[in-house]
Amino acid sequence: MAEIARRAGNRYGSRPTMKDVAARAGVGLKTVSRVVNGEPGVTPDTERRVQEAIEALGFRRNDSARVLRKGRTASIGLVLEDLADPFYGPLSRAVEEVARAHGALLINGSSAEDPEREQELALALCARRVDGLVVIPAGDDHRYLEPEIKAGVATVFVDRPAARIDADVVMSDSFGGARDGVAHLVAHGHRRIGFLGDQPRIHTAAERLRGYRAALEDAGIEERPEWVSLGVTDPERVRAAAEEMLSGPGAVTAVFAGNNRVTVTVVRVIAERRARVGLVGFDDFELADLLDPGVTVVAQDAAQLGRTAAERLFRRLDGAPLPAERIVLPTRLITRGSGELGPAR
Repeated sequence: MAEIARRAGNRYGSRPTMKDVAARAGVGLKTVSRVVNGEPGVTPDTERRVQEAIEALGFRRNDSARVLRKGRTASIGLVLEDLADPFYGPLSRAVEEVARAHGALLINGSSAEDPEREQELALALCARRVDGLVVIPAGDDHRYLEPEIKAGVATVFVDRPAARIDADVVMSDSFGGARDGVAHLVAHGHRRIGFLGDQPRIHTAAERLRGYRAALEDAGIEERPEWVSLGVTDPERVRAAAEEMLSGPGAVTAVFAGNNRVTVTVVRVIAERRARVGLVGFDDFELADLLDPGVTVVAQDAAQLGRTAAERLFRRLDGAPLPAERIVLPTRLITRGSGELGPAR
């Protein structure tokens, strides 16, 4: 009972310290520190006694105190576009895994593609003294972060570059991926190919449109204005644009969809029309392989984007003298059937 009371006191009253562990195990404070931090130089028998003392006392290493001694808070911020978007799930998880491996907590929030909200959220995280930021930018001017970066807040941008400041960015090859996807449709006989994308001010949407146009030019195909529709990815907007593209004597025979949300809406429109339409989407999505036909996609590795950005961030936090760098990760074309359908005869 006395032991239970003591452990309850440790839990609800003052926390046990390394001195308490050292006294119970009959060793020096430095020995306890070595065991707690996984350092060499401790015999197996001594390590066992220290571990038993740690368990008996319910001791937990105070990471906050340790990092505060280094002038850090052991937390980083992640500013996403939309927490509900499935693309950002693996990206966020990868950032969190890297942060956890470095003993840091991840705090994230969504900008909802609103530049003012992005700025408000990023500065709120800085006010809470996060050590660094990983940002998927929504705005077109990031000079508001210059004072924070100069004050030591490491910052890495993901998916899109920062605007009007020099900063690290990790992104996928949107131009090359779109070019490959549209060239794939051309190779399967399509000459009238529509492009449905996100808002043109968004860097990735603009790069994918550029890749689409490059593929048409490579094939000697003259683009028509009615083949291209950019705007919000709301299903109603995308549905209306897809219906218009697929109607009339000059209807497109294939569609390149600029992101996973657009692709899903286009799949629904094609299914309802029971039309033979070639389709390639940028971004993979859940169940894409189970549809009939499966959806051919240009896949980017969201987890690798997040992992690379977070690792870059912690290298900066560890003091590595790194110049700002643009890291571009490759995409890959996954063929499943929808992109291999030739035009109807």
